[in-house]
Amino acid sequence: MATESQNERRRFSRIPFHVEANIQSETGETYLNCEVIDISLNGLLIVKPANWTGKDSAPHQIALLLENGLTVINMNTAVAHIDNTSVGFICEHIDLTSISHLKRLVELNLGDEDLLQRELSALIH
Repeated sequence: MATESQNERRRFSRIPFHVEANIQSETGETYLNCEVIDISLNGLLIVKPANWTGKDSAPHQIALLLENGLTVINMNTAVAHIDNTSVGFICEHIDLTSISHLKRLVELNLGDEDLLQRELSALIH
């Protein structure tokens, strides 16, 4: 459970979003059809795969599969934290098409245009 100080530090709203992700590490490990727990404009949280071998700060390429794979959000990430049941990633790079899809997804789920604009501003800075 997040402490109050963690919530105060968090600049990006987490959106519960249950889709699958394909993840590939820089060293070649591949994790297919990983269950996404939530996403934000700055990263995502997945259910930790049983065969997970990644380490903190390790770079990974993630493909979020939307609409049964018809839409894909690609991002370069780094592992932010690992616990017994989940792995959190921070987005380090995302292409324009993918950020457009992610922005729209967050926009639809937040329902607050002002909050979305604040988060986009924080993402740029």
